[in-house]
Amino acid sequence: MTNSHRTLRIASGAVRDGIVTTAALHDAGLSRGMITTRCRPGGPWQRLLPGVVMLAKGPPTRRQQLRAAVDYAGKDSVITGEDALTAHGLRLTPQQPVRLLVPTSKRLSPREFVVPERSTRLPRPIFVDELPFAPPARAAIDVARAAPDVMALRSVLAMVLNDGLCTPTELSDELDAGNQRGSAAVRAALRDSDLLAAMFLHAQANQVLNSAPLPRPRWHVTIADQKQHVLGYADAWWDEVGLAWQIERTKLAGDAPEHGHLPLTAAGVTVVRTSSEQVLGAEHDAETRGRIVRALASAFLTAARCGRRPNVQAMSEAVSNAA
Repeated sequence: MTNSHRTLRIASGAVRDGIVTTAALHDAGLSRGMITTRCRPGGPWQRLLPGVVMLAKGPPTRRQQLRAAVDYAGKDSVITGEDALTAHGLRLTPQQPVRLLVPTSKRLSPREFVVPERSTRLPRPIFVDELPFAPPARAAIDVARAAPDVMALRSVLAMVLNDGLCTPTELSDELDAGNQRGSAAVRAALRDSDLLAAMFLHAQANQVLNSAPLPRPRWHVTIADQKQHVLGYADAWWDEVGLAWQIERTKLAGDAPEHGHLPLTAAGVTVVRTSSEQVLGAEHDAETRGRIVRALASAFLTAARCGRRPNVQAMSEAVSNAA
């Protein structure tokens, strides 16, 4: 059997996403010298990480980096951070190196696009397209602990809650169970019950909108006139038509920003008001969910037919700016 045939044979079993380990190539009969020759400049392959080869030239895709990182660290490694949140459906474009959780028995050095993190508490991975990812709460806490500032920290917590990936309780439990290094700022954010309650309420509202025939809104928006005088607050805001959705809070949902609607209405903003009890109950009540969706869709259509958007602006996002 020729070496090329051996490579084809290994490709049907051990090559995934164009990535293969040198151990698998050795098992197929390729010598160390042959692998080195093919990975030299001008050769058909390239060595991405120690013991890991990409069977092509050119820059690897993010998925190929993920695959190479797992092959480098071994089968018991778990991808965490932004890549894990993306795999679970969060709309992110990971820019940082691949973050891997590995057992404490492994001593791996960081490489160009891989940062191994030794952990005594490896999570059970969730496999997405044959790659092992940390559960959403673990990935979110890992990202939050490494966030460069409080706004970035709160942003990731808000995103995972808004997308329904986990609950505030799951985040708190994950933080309590893990390494406490770098957790102070995350813990402070999680202790802000009003902020987290508002985030969770918006997460439930976002789930309601999944069945609505509407474009995606902006969340946590303060509305002002052109002189930047505050007119009011919108939990969800459709800027293209000037539609505000206000969710009236109860004690269970935390203290809300000013939810007065009269100044907004006077400025031409279309306002839909829904109680927090309705939003929280809509998850298990199709009739309630349908009423909310119909009210929002009708209001959006009415606002769009006006032909002229109100002369207001979205000044800021309340959660990001919260003290």
